[in-house]
Amino acid sequence: MTFPDKKFADPASYTDAYFTELARATQSVDRQRIGAAIAILEKAYERRATLFVCGNGGSASISNHLACDHGKLLATDTDLLPRVQSLAANVEVITAIANDISYAEVFVHQLKLNGSRGDVVMTVSSSGDSENVVRAAQWGRDNGCEVIALTGFEGGRTGKLATVNLHVAADNYGVIEDVHQSLMHMMGQFMRQKRMSEALIKDRKF
Repeated sequence: MTFPDKKFADPASYTDAYFTELARATQSVDRQRIGAAIAILEKAYERRATLFVCGNGGSASISNHLACDHGKLLATDTDLLPRVQSLAANVEVITAIANDISYAEVFVHQLKLNGSRGDVVMTVSSSGDSENVVRAAQWGRDNGCEVIALTGFEGGRTGKLATVNLHVAADNYGVIEDVHQSLMHMMGQFMRQKRMSEALIKDRKF
């Protein structure tokens, strides 16, 4: 069964059903895996390794948003100076690779140029099966990088390649992307508050 599986007559009833599905989807994400992903990110940020994050469409937007928040906001009031690069952010590079080589290579080609052993690769993909994110995850596995995959539906190939797969048990793109966005925010905010005093936490807006 998928959501939605019927026609809704009014916005209010669809809103209630959507939020019910969203709440169920958030509960489906394994909390121990969230902790494992945070540990990978925190250690990478501490040693000044680079987190490379990528995705297509709405997932590209989440990738760019993560680079903003984990870069600027996580460095605010903490001793961390995270190095985060969204492979979906540079349209000139992406279109050059897509045009001259292949769209399937738009992320992995950038990793070959800039990635190093000990970096972290994060893929954001509802299906977990987009060829360009699969190639990025495979490169990470083959080149000494931890791989974190944010997935939905059946998890796809990136879910199997990942060191940690943060899987959302849902089958609606909007719901899955909403949870991926929440995971991005939550992981960054947790790491930030962990390195702040109680008094400073109360004085700041997150």
